[in-house]
Order: sequence, then structure tokens, then C-alpha cells
Amino acid sequence: MNNLWQEIEALQKEINRLRPLNEEFAKQVREYYRIGLTYSSNALEGNSLTESETKVVLEDGITIGGKPLRDHFEAIGHSEAYTLLFVLVNSKTISEEDIKKLHYLFYRRIEESPAGVYRKNKVVITGSRYSTPLPEKVPELMKQLPEKTDLLRKNHHPVEFAGLLHKEFVFIHPFVDGNGRVARLLMNLALLQEGYNITVIPPVLRPEYIRTLEKAHTDDREFLELIAQAVKETQKDYLRLFK
Repeated sequence: MNNLWQEIEALQKEINRLRPLNEEFAKQVREYYRIGLTYSSNALEGNSLTESETKVVLEDGITIGGKPLRDHFEAIGHSEAYTLLFVLVNSKTISEEDIKKLHYLFYRRIEESPAGVYRKNKVVITGSRYSTPLPEKVPELMKQLPEKTDLLRKNHHPVEFAGLLHKEFVFIHPFVDGNGRVARLLMNLALLQEGYNITVIPPVLRPEYIRTLEKAHTDDREFLELIAQAVKETQKDYLRLFK
């Protein structure tokens, strides 16, 4: 991992030299990653919209024939939650209310009553050997998460911190659905707050992403390396936008 951290740091220095961006170009970059992150994060969970279809739905407000209505709601909701990241970016904390708001924005069109509300029932994650916390334990675990987040931020490299926050949140699995999307939004909020750019986990990595996240229950090194690799590749993509 040492070489990987060094590569990430070198790329980040290149990115920092390009800052501050002019306002118009910064807006274009933000919209570029709105589409990329919305598409990729939803596709990791089985959403059928392609990247170009996601762009049409978000930018033109046009539905895609033959595609489920839920897939459209997921795209629109994720886009709204993405906007909130840039409201929260200047803070150096992530509160319980911030997390609930991200989920609410993502999920409210799909089903309003559970949006931003902790689950009341036990959930089973298909393909996992590990149990999720009982619903009665979720509120206390989520109350503790911001304090744990502050410690992770203080004691780890920013990219490692973002990956650990993703892992900690998804293992709590506080909402009835949409936990993976919120975990990746939180990861990106952590990265943005630490001066890094949006990071996309491409859908082609879904098997590896699921495998390493499962393994992270006992050993999170491979998962954190996968996140770090995704950060590095997205940094290179970001730099490509300037060439």
C-alpha cells in the first residue's frame, strides 16, 4: 500500500496546483461527476440505466422507455443527495442529521415514509455470512458514528479514513434500503472535506467490491486498497479533464 499512497499523494499535488478552478469550469467538473457517480453508484446496486441514459434523465428530465420507474427515481434522488455534498463540504464533521438527510433525498421518491428513518426490522444481506445489528441497536450505533468518524479522520490518511467510514456505516446498515448508495456518498463527502475529488467505483468492479467488503468484517486491507485504487484512477480521470 505504501507505493499506492505515494502515487495518490503525487496525483493530489498535481490536482492542488490546478486550484482554484475558475467558477464555470468548476461547475462543469461538478456536473461531470454528478453523472458519473450517480450512474456508477446506482449500477453497483443493479440499476439498469446506462451512463448516457442517466445523463438524459438528469439533464433533460426525460424518462427512458422500457426502464423501471424506480431506476429513474434512484437517479434523480442520488443527484439531489450529491448536491447536498457540496453544501456540507466546508464542515470538518459529519453529523447524524447529515446522514439522515442524504438518505432522505435519495429515497423519498421511492418510498417517503422510510426515507431518512432508521429501519424498524431486522434485515438480511444476501450473500453475506454476517448479521446486521438488531434494529433496536441502530439508533445508538448511529449516535456514536459521528464521534467515531472524528477519530477516524484524526488518525488515518484521508483516503483510508473515507474507506473506513464507508465500511463502518454499511456494517450498521441503518436504513431499510439504499445503504450502499449512502455509504458511497459519505465516503465522497469525507474525501471532499479533506480536499480530494469525487471518487467513482466503476460497476465492472462490483464482484471485487462485494467480496472485499464482505472480507472487511475480519480484514479490511483489501477493501481499503480497492478504495485507494478507485481514488487514484479517478484522480487520473480528473487530471485528464484539463488536457
